[in-house]
Amino acid sequence: MSGRFVAHLPFTAADLPAARHFAGTLARSVSFLSEVDAAEVTVSFEDEQGVRHRVFCDLPLSDHRRCVRRVDHGGPCSPRPPR
Repeated sequence: MSGRFVAHLPFTAADLPAARHFAGTLARSVSFLSEVDAAEVTVSFEDEQGVRHRVFCDLPLSDHRRCVRRVDHGGPCSPRPPR
């Protein structure tokens, strides 16, 4: 049976922003794989796995693409990551 799955990979981080940064870097590093939906990556505290925190903004843009910047970015949304 094929379908959509979620891989749970525990790691340590100093705080939520550091955890988001780690998860975002990891997601982008494997985004060349067609099976990976990097835009949907979330993080949670180990003891609160039902409370997920988005890593990327992912808001819809006028051209039907989505914002690929971090969830807490400043400035306008963009379909390309900042350089």
